[in-house]
Amino acid sequence: MIEIKVPELAESITEGTISQWLINVGDKVSKGDYLVELETDKVNVEVSAEYDGVIKELLKEPGDNVEVGEVIAILGEGGEAAAEAPKQESKEAPKAPEKQEATPAPAAKTEEKEEESSTDRPIASPAARKLAREMGIDLNKVQTRDPLGRVRPEDVKAHAEDASKPQQQAAPQKQEQKTASEDSTDKPVQRVRMSRRRQTIAKRLVEAQQTAAMLTTFNEVDMTAIMDLRKRRKDRFFEQHDVKLGFMSFFTKAVVGALKKFPLLNAEIQGDEIVMKKFYDIGIAVGAKEGLVVPVVRDANKLSFAEIESEISSLAVKARDNKLSISELQGGSFTITNGGIFGSLLSTPILNAPQVGILGMHKIQMRPMAIDNERMENRPMMYIALSYDHRIVDGSEAVSFLATIKDLLEDPEQLLLEG
Repeated sequence: MIEIKVPELAESITEGTISQWLINVGDKVSKGDYLVELETDKVNVEVSAEYDGVIKELLKEPGDNVEVGEVIAILGEGGEAAAEAPKQESKEAPKAPEKQEATPAPAAKTEEKEEESSTDRPIASPAARKLAREMGIDLNKVQTRDPLGRVRPEDVKAHAEDASKPQQQAAPQKQEQKTASEDSTDKPVQRVRMSRRRQTIAKRLVEAQQTAAMLTTFNEVDMTAIMDLRKRRKDRFFEQHDVKLGFMSFFTKAVVGALKKFPLLNAEIQGDEIVMKKFYDIGIAVGAKEGLVVPVVRDANKLSFAEIESEISSLAVKARDNKLSISELQGGSFTITNGGIFGSLLSTPILNAPQVGILGMHKIQMRPMAIDNERMENRPMMYIALSYDHRIVDGSEAVSFLATIKDLLEDPEQLLLEG
């Protein structure tokens, strides 16, 4: 027998949550096959088999919290499960009939109980069991379209939707909802357990607001010059670099240029010391299924526009596919978040601790702007926001930092020199 344990995940991560089993009891696995997906505070990690064998037992269910080094499953070495039965038969064959008849009754009863218990438990995928547990649904009541009778996540969702319809709600179900809810109302509710990542995000956001003296300052950028430049150069840029010329490379370059002028925005507080960072690792906030993650573009000051766009595109794909590594999320000296892609016109971003500055981008909107005392023009305008830690960054420095970003963006040629 081989114990399958939770491996070392990262220096700062000591536990995780079973997201889903990728195998079942009785499955044959080879070295390197993925067995289970673990959800950690930052990323999902797939644990692979270190030996060939047959899965004998799963000791943990989806949704269970596990620590590094904890045993979560048992693996029978190469064909061990299949070989046990013939050995037992050969040992029992020479026994006298009288002895065999003396002990069958308890064994038969035990087998009957095992058959009954296995029959009572519906066949369901690990993902379906996790979903049903989170939604408080009895799998025995879920109807499935699978010809083999296996309950899948879509069956659980369909059952939940049917149960939420007023005309299909039975009296016992309403009573269960009353018991589960602290309120006395009989209105239908649904309780969903927060994922480990969502719990971590919530905890850190609250900590950032409680520990930092956070303020936000605003400005607006006329995006005319950048949009004209992109329009003229986007096709050739794509042909040369096989990546689209987006807005993020311009903003990343502008942030690097502003950080060089105002280094306190590229620092952090450690005890009673200010750590001035002499590198420019820019975090780019990405909205993933399980919540916001901030992968880091390393040494952004040394990258070209094409390299920045390529790196951001690669990290965004990994984030949405839950393929980011721990190293791609650690570190970072400053963060950029773009709420504009979701339609946000103005917001106050929360610091990504221990960083002391974060830039918020927003939706580009045509607005009438005064060109001079006599002329008005419709211009593509974007509000930008800088949240900063007032403990080490003064208001005048924060305002000047944001004004520098505005100037660099409105005259993109400066980015080649300043960024």
